[in-house]
Amino acid sequence: MGKISIRKAELKDIASIHNLAWKIFPQTYKDILTKEQSDYMMEWMYSEENLSKQMTEEGHKYLLAFDGDNMVGYVSYQKQDEDLYHLQKIYVLPDRQGDHLGAVLFKAAISAIKEEHPGPCTMELNVNRYNKALGFYEHMGMHKVRQVDEPIGNGYFMNDYIMGMEI
Repeated sequence: MGKISIRKAELKDIASIHNLAWKIFPQTYKDILTKEQSDYMMEWMYSEENLSKQMTEEGHKYLLAFDGDNMVGYVSYQKQDEDLYHLQKIYVLPDRQGDHLGAVLFKAAISAIKEEHPGPCTMELNVNRYNKALGFYEHMGMHKVRQVDEPIGNGYFMNDYIMGMEI
């Protein structure tokens, strides 16, 4: 592993985020979601139009991880309330999982949130109840706060734990 660098995403990075998501998301959820639901969620979360809307209208901020010139992962977070932030996405290329890039991105998101909000606040995230990343989030200090079954359209649901931590 080379030197990992993190930088804030700009609108010009949308196509790269979109392309990376297609390498990560379907692989990550292949044993949890049907191909149809995965394809639906990819369009819902990762079409270039929706990524642009997230960044320009919804306040999502993306941090990108690079190994040299190669983007290897990303994290996004969003302010949801005065003292509440939501970690929307955190993904690393499948062949780079286990290289501690998830921890690097997780800590980078906390640092970025603390830069915006120096006082105490809560960070939450959704994780699919059957996703092996659940153990990663617990290792990073998060705990289960509640369980949700959120309809996302087309008859699909996100069957998640909401995990949280004070930062």
